[in-house]
Amino acid sequence: MIDHAGIFVTDWERSKAFYDAAFAPLGATLLREVPEAFTGGIKVGGYGRDGKPSFWLTESKTPGPGRHYAISASSHAEVDAFHAAAIAAGAKDNGAPGPRPQYHPHYYGAFVLDPDGNNIEAVCHRPAGTS
Repeated sequence: MIDHAGIFVTDWERSKAFYDAAFAPLGATLLREVPEAFTGGIKVGGYGRDGKPSFWLTESKTPGPGRHYAISASSHAEVDAFHAAAIAAGAKDNGAPGPRPQYHPHYYGAFVLDPDGNNIEAVCHRPAGTS
């Protein structure tokens, strides 16, 4: 049902570097930056896959309250790679990669806190060994 979502970030370059690294294993990249002439001089950019931005960053002096966003992964290996890349890019661990059977039998996820404290998750809903 959700077409796209966005968060506020306090340091555009730091957040852009973080999301470039964390989303790379998931096949998501910065697809669009809105010209500042249309945003009142603030930086706005959208990450996504297959040409459609669906996760937007907006530069702000103060971040919004911590949020949780789960990004789909096609395999357990992608979840693992997301977590490793995010940690290497400066994220704080908020739940190492692993099964979360409390959600459903095939739920495999990893959680990190981004530079502004948002809880970002990569999740695969497929059984181990499938793609």
